[in-house]
Amino acid sequence: MLIGILSDSHGQHNLVGAALRFFDSLGVEYVVHCGDVGGSVVLDHLVGRRCAFVWGNMDAVDGRLRSYLETVDLPLPPKPPLRLELDGKTVVVFHGHERGMHRAVRTSEADYILHGHTHVARDERIGTVRVINPGALHRAWPKTVAILNTSTDCVTFYAADERSGTFAPWMCSR
Repeated sequence: MLIGILSDSHGQHNLVGAALRFFDSLGVEYVVHCGDVGGSVVLDHLVGRRCAFVWGNMDAVDGRLRSYLETVDLPLPPKPPLRLELDGKTVVVFHGHERGMHRAVRTSEADYILHGHTHVARDERIGTVRVINPGALHRAWPKTVAILNTSTDCVTFYAADERSGTFAPWMCSR
Protein backbone atom coordinates (compact mmCIF):
# COMPACT_ATOMS: atom_id res chain seq x y z
CA MET A 1 0.00 0.00 0.00
CA LEU A 2 1.22 3.49 -0.81
CA ILE A 3 0.63 6.05 1.93
CA GLY A 4 1.19 9.72 1.10
CA ILE A 5 2.43 11.72 4.07
CA LEU A 6 2.50 15.50 4.40
CA SER A 7 2.77 17.95 7.25
CA ASP A 8 3.09 21.56 8.25
CA SER A 9 1.28 23.03 5.28
CA HIS A 10 0.24 26.10 7.31
CA GLY A 11 -2.46 27.03 4.79
CA GLN A 12 -0.34 26.54 1.64
CA HIS A 13 -3.35 25.11 -0.19
CA ASN A 14 -1.90 25.39 -3.71
CA LEU A 15 1.12 23.31 -2.72
CA VAL A 16 -1.09 20.80 -0.89
CA GLY A 17 -3.25 20.48 -4.01
CA ALA A 18 -0.15 19.90 -6.14
CA ALA A 19 1.14 17.30 -3.68
CA LEU A 20 -2.16 15.42 -3.72
CA ARG A 21 -2.29 15.46 -7.53
CA PHE A 22 1.26 14.08 -7.49
CA PHE A 23 0.22 11.37 -5.01
CA ASP A 24 -2.70 10.49 -7.31
CA SER A 25 -0.33 10.14 -10.28
CA LEU A 26 1.69 7.56 -8.34
CA GLY A 27 -1.32 5.58 -7.11
CA VAL A 28 -1.24 6.63 -3.46
CA GLU A 29 -4.13 4.90 -1.70
CA TYR A 30 -4.23 6.75 1.62
CA VAL A 31 -3.11 10.22 2.75
CA VAL A 32 -1.99 11.27 6.23
CA HIS A 33 -1.50 14.91 7.21
CA CYS A 34 0.60 15.24 10.38
CA GLY A 35 -0.77 18.60 11.51
CA ASP A 36 -0.40 22.35 11.22
CA VAL A 37 -2.94 22.07 8.44
CA GLY A 38 -3.76 25.74 8.27
CA GLY A 39 -7.53 25.76 7.90
CA SER A 40 -10.35 24.74 5.63
CA VAL A 41 -8.59 25.83 2.42
CA VAL A 42 -6.19 22.91 2.93
CA LEU A 43 -8.83 20.51 4.22
CA ASP A 44 -10.86 21.12 1.03
CA HIS A 45 -8.21 19.10 -0.80
CA LEU A 46 -8.73 16.10 1.51
CA VAL A 47 -12.48 15.89 0.96
CA GLY A 48 -13.48 12.63 -0.73
CA ARG A 49 -10.11 10.96 -0.11
CA ARG A 50 -9.15 8.07 2.08
CA CYS A 51 -7.27 10.13 4.61
CA ALA A 52 -6.61 11.06 8.20
CA PHE A 53 -5.09 14.06 9.89
CA VAL A 54 -4.21 15.46 13.29
CA TRP A 55 -4.17 19.03 14.50
CA GLY A 56 -0.85 20.74 15.09
CA ASN A 57 0.15 23.31 17.66
CA MET A 58 -0.60 26.14 15.20
CA ASP A 59 -4.07 24.94 14.13
CA ALA A 60 -6.86 27.14 15.51
CA VAL A 61 -9.73 24.72 15.97
CA ASP A 62 -12.92 26.65 16.63
CA GLY A 63 -16.64 26.01 16.22
CA ARG A 64 -16.62 27.23 12.64
CA LEU A 65 -13.91 24.74 11.64
CA ARG A 66 -15.71 21.92 13.46
CA SER A 67 -18.93 22.78 11.58
CA TYR A 68 -17.02 22.85 8.30
CA LEU A 69 -15.71 19.31 8.95
CA GLU A 70 -19.26 18.07 9.51
CA THR A 71 -20.52 19.63 6.27
CA VAL A 72 -17.76 18.08 4.14
CA ASP A 73 -17.85 14.71 5.93
CA LEU A 74 -14.28 14.81 7.25
CA PRO A 75 -13.90 13.28 10.70
CA LEU A 76 -12.89 15.51 13.59
CA PRO A 77 -9.47 14.16 14.53
CA PRO A 78 -9.12 12.66 17.99
CA LYS A 79 -6.58 14.00 20.42
CA PRO A 80 -3.24 12.51 19.32
CA PRO A 81 -2.11 9.91 18.95
CA LEU A 82 -4.26 8.89 16.02
CA ARG A 83 -4.04 5.13 15.54
CA LEU A 84 -4.59 3.59 12.10
CA GLU A 85 -4.46 0.02 10.83
CA LEU A 86 -3.35 0.15 7.19
CA ASP A 87 -2.31 -2.85 5.14
CA GLY A 88 -1.82 -4.93 8.27
CA LYS A 89 0.49 -2.32 9.81
CA THR A 90 -0.09 -0.15 12.86
CA VAL A 91 0.47 3.51 12.03
CA VAL A 92 0.43 6.06 14.84
CA VAL A 93 0.21 9.76 14.00
CA PHE A 94 1.27 12.72 16.12
CA HIS A 95 1.99 16.30 15.19
CA GLY A 96 5.26 16.05 17.08
CA HIS A 97 4.96 18.49 19.96
CA GLU A 98 2.99 16.13 22.22
CA ARG A 99 4.70 14.61 25.25
CA GLY A 100 3.40 11.13 24.49
CA MET A 101 5.27 10.81 21.20
CA HIS A 102 8.63 9.91 22.72
CA ARG A 103 7.02 7.30 24.99
CA ALA A 104 5.19 5.80 21.99
CA VAL A 105 8.50 5.41 20.17
CA ARG A 106 10.09 3.67 23.16
CA THR A 107 7.19 1.27 23.78
CA SER A 108 7.26 -0.13 20.23
CA GLU A 109 3.48 -0.42 19.95
CA ALA A 110 3.46 0.59 16.29
CA ASP A 111 5.14 -0.32 13.05
CA TYR A 112 5.30 3.33 12.01
CA ILE A 113 5.08 6.61 13.87
CA LEU A 114 4.40 9.60 11.63
CA HIS A 115 4.90 13.17 12.80
CA GLY A 116 5.65 16.69 11.67
CA HIS A 117 6.31 19.86 13.70
CA THR A 118 10.06 20.24 13.11
CA HIS A 119 9.78 21.03 9.36
CA VAL A 120 12.72 18.63 8.85
CA ALA A 121 12.43 15.34 6.96
CA ARG A 122 13.25 12.30 9.07
CA ASP A 123 13.36 8.55 8.59
CA GLU A 124 14.76 6.72 11.58
CA ARG A 125 14.42 3.24 13.02
CA ILE A 126 14.29 3.14 16.79
CA GLY A 127 14.08 -0.46 17.90
CA THR A 128 11.26 -2.00 15.92
CA VAL A 129 9.52 1.32 15.22
CA ARG A 130 10.12 3.39 12.10
CA VAL A 131 9.72 7.11 12.77
CA ILE A 132 8.92 9.25 9.72
CA ASN A 133 8.57 13.02 9.36
CA PRO A 134 7.74 14.01 5.76
CA GLY A 135 9.23 17.47 6.22
CA ALA A 136 7.06 20.51 5.56
CA LEU A 137 5.31 22.46 2.83
CA HIS A 138 5.92 25.78 4.58
CA ARG A 139 9.10 27.39 5.90
CA ALA A 140 11.35 24.52 4.87
CA TRP A 141 14.09 24.02 2.35
CA PRO A 142 13.44 21.96 0.45
CA LYS A 143 9.69 21.70 0.91
CA THR A 144 9.02 17.96 1.03
CA VAL A 145 6.40 15.23 1.25
CA ALA A 146 6.91 11.48 1.59
CA ILE A 147 5.42 8.25 0.33
CA LEU A 148 5.60 5.09 2.42
CA ASN A 149 5.30 1.79 0.58
CA THR A 150 4.17 -0.69 3.24
CA SER A 151 4.81 -3.65 0.93
CA THR A 152 8.51 -2.87 0.45
CA ASP A 153 9.03 -0.82 3.65
CA CYS A 154 10.55 1.92 1.49
CA VAL A 155 10.10 5.63 2.18
CA THR A 156 10.70 8.11 -0.61
CA PHE A 157 10.85 11.84 0.02
CA TYR A 158 9.93 14.24 -2.78
CA ALA A 159 10.95 17.90 -3.02
CA ALA A 160 8.54 20.48 -4.37
CA ASP A 161 9.25 22.88 -7.18
CA GLU A 162 6.89 25.65 -6.13
CA ARG A 163 6.89 27.43 -9.49
CA SER A 164 5.79 24.43 -11.51
CA GLY A 165 3.89 22.62 -8.77
CA THR A 166 5.83 19.45 -9.48
CA PHE A 167 7.68 17.06 -7.19
CA ALA A 168 10.94 15.21 -7.77
CA PRO A 169 12.58 12.40 -5.79
CA TRP A 170 14.84 13.82 -3.12
CA MET A 171 15.76 10.88 -0.89
CA CYS A 172 14.82 7.21 -0.62
CA SER A 173 15.49 4.84 2.26
CA ARG A 174 14.60 1.33 3.39
